[in-house]
Amino acid sequence: MEPGNEPPPHVHSREDELYYILEGEVDVYVGEEAFKVQTGECVFLPKLKPHVFAIRSSRIRLLLIITPGGLEEAFRSMASPAQSLDLPLGMPTYSTTDLKQTAQRFARYGVRFLEPDEIEEQLPLYPRPLPREALSAKQTIKGW
Repeated sequence: MEPGNEPPPHVHSREDELYYILEGEVDVYVGEEAFKVQTGECVFLPKLKPHVFAIRSSRIRLLLIITPGGLEEAFRSMASPAQSLDLPLGMPTYSTTDLKQTAQRFARYGVRFLEPDEIEEQLPLYPRPLPREALSAKQTIKGW
């Protein structure tokens, strides 16, 4: 993914997510917390907790684990098969598609995009970039 491809702030009613960053750096905002997550680190996003991420490098590659399954159908319904292993050019992103239609599609799977006033209240640190000295996801995991 490249900057600008991030989903809008949202909350899942059914699924937990785990992002494992294979390459790059992102700031992840989960409720009232924020984490700088870099290559080789992961962050857990529990259901019912609003979250969003901002790509802070030229691109990221991530392994996304969503449990329980089912939400992948929402992505599949709006995707097309990759033609190569390169990043696709000119593909629709959250910033270039009909956000209302996308929100309706994901709502069928229990995902709700936050309204602007909800973002300010539920994700108070977003969208400010985190300073370099901010806690990384690795530093916040006790016993690792």
